[in-house]
Amino acid sequence: MNSHVVGVRRQWALLVLVPALVLLLSLPAWAKQDRPQRMLSFAAEYPGVIVGPEDDVSMDLIVHNKGKKDETVFVWIESKPEDWKVRIKTYRYEITGVHVPGGEDRMLTFEAAHEKKVAPGDYVFRIGARSADRHFRFIRQIKVTVTADKKSRGSNGIVLTTSYPVLRGPSDARFEFSIEVESQLDDDAIFDLFAKGPDGWELNFKPAYESKYISSLRLKARQSSSVALEVKPAPGAGAGQYPITINVSSGPAKAKAELTVVLTGTYNLEVGTVDGLLSLTARRGREANLSFFVKNTGSAPNNNIEFLSFKPENWKVEFRPEKIDTLAPGELKQVEVLITPYEDALVGDYAVDLRVEGEKVSKPLSLRVTVKASAAWGWIGIAIIIFVVLGLTALFRKFGRR
Repeated sequence: MNSHVVGVRRQWALLVLVPALVLLLSLPAWAKQDRPQRMLSFAAEYPGVIVGPEDDVSMDLIVHNKGKKDETVFVWIESKPEDWKVRIKTYRYEITGVHVPGGEDRMLTFEAAHEKKVAPGDYVFRIGARSADRHFRFIRQIKVTVTADKKSRGSNGIVLTTSYPVLRGPSDARFEFSIEVESQLDDDAIFDLFAKGPDGWELNFKPAYESKYISSLRLKARQSSSVALEVKPAPGAGAGQYPITINVSSGPAKAKAELTVVLTGTYNLEVGTVDGLLSLTARRGREANLSFFVKNTGSAPNNNIEFLSFKPENWKVEFRPEKIDTLAPGELKQVEVLITPYEDALVGDYAVDLRVEGEKVSKPLSLRVTVKASAAWGWIGIAIIIFVVLGLTALFRKFGRR
């Protein structure tokens, strides 16, 4: 291969490699430019945990600096239940603050231990964090549920763990709890799964990331596996808190966990007229009215219901009342819409679209408005006809005599 060809190839290689190297070196700078100047977040790794009466609590607190600027973040215990000893620490020290460089995370450890035996129930801890200049401030909550029976935490061979024992959503949603079943038995075993909830609710266990339903689980000695509990509320279930109990057993080994579904209700509206007619007649420049109803067919109260209109140019549309502050489930209210066509509108049919905007739901209502000429023109037309008839009659009489 001659030297000229080799030189040309080297030049092409440089043309390709040099820009690529510059691009790779500049990627971190570009990524840094995409970040905001300041942005902090603070969260507990597990906002809800279930423990036995003799168990302590330990979890990570995550401080994430999403901005370009380095931040000093101070942390503290905002509130805690009585008879609990709480601290925030690193692997060596109990701390009150941490330095977080831009674009990095820092993990802190939250520890809570009861100084004496506590009663079963829910215990809420509130942890605070803020930036040095107080521009960012956070209060995060950790709910610790202490069970009544030590067996539920594995003293009898089974440990149940769920990171999120409380789920919240609308009444027509499906909920899915993730539960880790840990065997502390020395032999392989089959564990039976039971769930009890409100009447009419559908509760089904299934393997994690699978759709088939199961009623038992095989575990090897000293191993664990995750299962999911799929929950479907009963049709028409109202807003409120609903408890669900999980029982896992294998022979004498038993464990129990308490879960909660918080239903916010469903949001739905029905809009229409009593007789089903969605048309009215109006005259130019004159007000015409139509009544329609708004009914809350959901299971949650609907607040701040407003009305919008989409009308021809220069038309006026008004609502009485202008809005509905609240509408309870099953409640119905009457609304009057006043429509005034433009004074120079042509005779004919027009479309006026209405929209009822409720909380998390909206409903349309389309009206057909027939514009007719003013009644005065009708009388004028009748007068002209009478005048013409009288004139013709006079002419016939006059010329008829001749």
